[in-house]
Amino acid sequence: MGNRFQVTDRFADGAQYIGGRPRHGTSGQDHHVIDPATGESVLTYALASTADVDAAVAAAEAALPAWAGATPGERAEALHRLAGVLAERADDFARVESLQCGKPLKLTTEFDVPGTVDNTAFFAGAARHLQGQSAGEYSGDHTSYVRREPIGVIGSIAPWNYPLQMAAWKILPAVAAGNTVVLKPAELTPLTSLMFAEAATAAGLPDGVVNIVTGAGRTAGEHLVGHPSVAMTSFTGSTAVGKRVAEIATATVKRLHLELGGKAPFVVFDDADLEAAAHGAVAASLINTGQDCTAATRAYVQRPLFDAFVARVAELMETVRLGDPFDPATDLGPLISHAQRDRVAGFVERARGYATVVTGGEAPGGDLKDGAYYRPTLITGAAQDSEVVRSEIFGPVLVALPFDSDDEGIRLANDTPYGLAASAWSRDVYRAGRATREIKAGCVWVNDHIPIISEMPHGGYRASGFGKDMSVYSFEEYTQVKHVMYDNTAVAAKDWHRTIFGDR
Repeated sequence: MGNRFQVTDRFADGAQYIGGRPRHGTSGQDHHVIDPATGESVLTYALASTADVDAAVAAAEAALPAWAGATPGERAEALHRLAGVLAERADDFARVESLQCGKPLKLTTEFDVPGTVDNTAFFAGAARHLQGQSAGEYSGDHTSYVRREPIGVIGSIAPWNYPLQMAAWKILPAVAAGNTVVLKPAELTPLTSLMFAEAATAAGLPDGVVNIVTGAGRTAGEHLVGHPSVAMTSFTGSTAVGKRVAEIATATVKRLHLELGGKAPFVVFDDADLEAAAHGAVAASLINTGQDCTAATRAYVQRPLFDAFVARVAELMETVRLGDPFDPATDLGPLISHAQRDRVAGFVERARGYATVVTGGEAPGGDLKDGAYYRPTLITGAAQDSEVVRSEIFGPVLVALPFDSDDEGIRLANDTPYGLAASAWSRDVYRAGRATREIKAGCVWVNDHIPIISEMPHGGYRASGFGKDMSVYSFEEYTQVKHVMYDNTAVAAKDWHRTIFGDR
């Protein structure tokens, strides 16, 4: 395997970051960070206890008054410096992300890391545009205006599929708005979240503004969500775990932001550019080895194009190069773990009983046998109510189904409990426009599938959760809206008082 980042010495001081410095967890339980490309442990660290969560929340509370009281310009300047530190350390971030996740280095260097730097630069600018409604005399006798104020300490939980980007999506809008953060990354992939917090300190963000606790979900995670000093919970992960997070958060009447699962439809109308749709389907279904909640998972193809689409997608999938994530020629890395690989394989094996596996459907042997690899897989012949069509597989698996009328295609696209992302493929602007209006998802691409930008919001409908990451819309998640109203009359006995006591 290629040149790997040595992390043992790098994280020798522990996998917690509290009050501006690293420390060891105190749970008494060790956890291994596994390189999924080899199955080997690259770091052993002590998990956080509930006491560590309490310490992190206390550090965030202590930092809150000064950070919330900083001017927008001061917060913006700190985030601009952070963008610079992240850019300087980009190579280290990319290598560590590839090591802990198994992502090909070309993905981390061209997507994960530059996307995070760009997000940081965006929120540095956005910090200076936290505005409410302008002042006005809406009642005639009063002047009203709206303030946006920080919520307080934010308790965030990020997933393992995009550890760096998801940490940034949680932290950046929160701190730009004047909040402080305690983030719990996934135990499998804590390393780049810790590096992000270290970079924040190096950029001059005050100690305690960004804190990281790396612990088990049922102990550290649930304690963080239910902590009485945490004013808001932001969670990205599965819908099942999101329901548990919501139960705990609502018990203490916290603000809640959930970005959950997805089962994105990829709708190809019969006038679409077949070659573009086939290339798009392969890229959109295989990004991050399919471990992406917006990945294309259900390709609905109008019947005149269906056979040609299936043939071309299968042909392209067979050209995808599995290999060492650190080899520049590698297209597809391993899944996050052998357990996840086996879960994906289980979906495919069960599907063989009711559908056709056109290509893939197996783990490679040879030099890759020790890693959590799985070949790109295309399935046809599955019924709309089958497991592979309904459930989130979270692996390199695309299911293709035919449809006849446009009405049917849109109906099938919406036939899911989820609603995070979708795409429509057509040369007809009216046909595509109808799809963007009628498909129930937080993002609908036209003739593409996957690209995201810092200026636009990301978030879903229905079982995919609620609230937005990125963009200025994220400030709606991380700020309190306060109405301030001034009397302009200086009259002691106001006319409206007579509705309560006295006469006109």
